[in-house]
Amino acid sequence: MKVKEAAELAGISVRTLHHYDEIGLLKPETTQSGYRLYSKTDLEKLQQILFFKQLGFPLKRIKEIINDPSFNREEALRVQRNMLQEERSRLDNMIATIDKTIRHTKGEIEMNDKEKFEGFDLSHNPYEQEARERWGDKAVDKSNAKIQQRSNDEQKEMSDEFDRIYRSLAAIRDQAPDSDDAQAAIEVWYDYLNKIGDYSLEAFKGLGQLYVDDERFTKNIDKYGDGLAVFMRDAMAEYAERDKA
Repeated sequence: MKVKEAAELAGISVRTLHHYDEIGLLKPETTQSGYRLYSKTDLEKLQQILFFKQLGFPLKRIKEIINDPSFNREEALRVQRNMLQEERSRLDNMIATIDKTIRHTKGEIEMNDKEKFEGFDLSHNPYEQEARERWGDKAVDKSNAKIQQRSNDEQKEMSDEFDRIYRSLAAIRDQAPDSDDAQAAIEVWYDYLNKIGDYSLEAFKGLGQLYVDDERFTKNIDKYGDGLAVFMRDAMAEYAERDKA
């Protein structure tokens, strides 16, 4: 299959396939005249790449995964399916909250404050790989191990605590990040993260930067209030620098 046919089949651009070839992610056979030809195996590999990409994995990490000699396609598909099912469940909850909010806005039903935030789950980090790449496995693995040891009720309590902290930060996001109130609130966030993980001050500062650099983080965090991600980044950076001084 020629590159244009493969691109149309997968719903991506020819330029994307050229890029995958250039970075060694997906290298098809090339004829003497320079045409790229995609085999059935190449298409299966492309499918894997696009599954991982849809789940938010960076291309660098996808390349490492699929080029690992121990890579098992069937196992990867099962993991990807589980991840997508979790995402579907999360989206269903979010849609239900939106529907209830619309009815609440129309005056058809009443919603309490807790119901307004059902479906937001910042305790589950769908972008774990970015954290691993930036700061290594230690903090992430320690955090995950602690979460897995908790009962369902405890995990629900943890999710509620995440929501509570984010709401409290959103309430003061118009203040200066270096204000006493902002620094006291961000210290609560730092202490809580270290209850479920092992974040150095540098990692804490880096995490705050990720909230702004990665639009997916920004979008999720700013659901609690426009500008919250930027406020948290600045407050976390200030906290890290103060505590190091």
